Amino acid sequence: MDRIDRKLSNLTCIQCREEYPVQPFRYTCDCGGNLDYVFDYDYINSIWKKENLDKTAMDSVWRYLPLLPVNESPENINIRVGATPLIEFPNIAKELHFNQLYIKDDTRNPSGSLKDRASEIAIQHAKELGDNLLIAASTGNAAASLACLSAFHGVKALILAPDSAPIAKLTQILQYGAKLLPVNGSYDDAFDLSFELTKRYGWYSRNTGINPVMSEGKKTIAFEIAEQLNWISPDQIYVPVGDGCIIGAVYKGFYDLLKLGWISKIPALVAVQSENSAAVVNALESGGEIIPVKSNTIADSISVDLPRDGEKALAAVRHSNGFGILVSDEEILQAQLIMSSSTSIFCEPASAAAYAGMLKAAKENRISNLDNIVVLATGTGLKDISSAAKNVQIPVSVSPNIESAEKSLKELIH
Repeated sequence: MDRIDRKLSNLTCIQCREEYPVQPFRYTCDCGGNLDYVFDYDYINSIWKKENLDKTAMDSVWRYLPLLPVNESPENINIRVGATPLIEFPNIAKELHFNQLYIKDDTRNPSGSLKDRASEIAIQHAKELGDNLLIAASTGNAAASLACLSAFHGVKALILAPDSAPIAKLTQILQYGAKLLPVNGSYDDAFDLSFELTKRYGWYSRNTGINPVMSEGKKTIAFEIAEQLNWISPDQIYVPVGDGCIIGAVYKGFYDLLKLGWISKIPALVAVQSENSAAVVNALESGGEIIPVKSNTIADSISVDLPRDGEKALAAVRHSNGFGILVSDEEILQAQLIMSSSTSIFCEPASAAAYAGMLKAAKENRISNLDNIVVLATGTGLKDISSAAKNVQIPVSVSPNIESAEKSLKELIH
């Protein structure tokens, strides 16, 4: 178990820029704005070099402890969160007329989701604060992630999820032994209720868009992409956007590396949303602020009325010279099937939205022929089989004899 102290400067509000000490920990600014951790990069540079990464045995998010808002790594990291593959697909890139396509496959995390990165750090942070019960509102992935890792690290998890969440995700939560409180309402309703409970009982909130630790955990995906590309940043990264935490975290990760001098540029970040849940992209296209929408998309993990980390998402796209792109639910399901059959990576609809956005951007010539592109695969398709089933058809069964089989094979194999 390693320990790193004195690396954090303060917590800064992303709206009014008010600064707060790291301790005592707080979730939001007095103005209501979200907070962001500020690191002492000079100190970190004095104790840590990227060359040292080759010598560490920690093949997980804990590889990057000096850039995380906790003092030490857990005693047991054998479950291994992070260290997911960045897979090249040169033939697809050639077909789409750009230089290289990479998919960062975070479906291989313990609960099948990128959200494990945030949960892993949040649990350690809660322990360091002396908290043993974590609460979260989620449409499924964050909840399943917290439930999974809480079981491993021996803490309690209470989940508030819309009762409309996919049954596979609710089942996953309960299988891990977490306590589930279904909410007869939207994700936003569950979010508000969970934070009310946090304030009343003092439980540790794992909620995206409230707790700044979430971005710090998720930003480790940027560290890994940079390291896997030998510290040469890609040109564009396609990110599915709901609350906005992931894309804000990706920016923060590359920003950290830029401040340390480990990379020379931050990639252009592309925010991909469903047309039916488009608050962030609408704001990007209008040049204004976020206005809540009434979301209704098959991509449940990015179905959000009011993005709780929307300001960080807007800043991430604007500061990286990226852009927003909208895709229909039909395009999402088509991309899910295309992605599965051409890459073997089976993603849930919210994750497939990023691939759909990349395909659309390529078609609209928003990717140059020299660009290196990364698409984030954020959650496995096994979490929402019912949605995936909408785009495939189970063949009619045959009699168990060769004649019946051959008759059907003529239609199946051309």
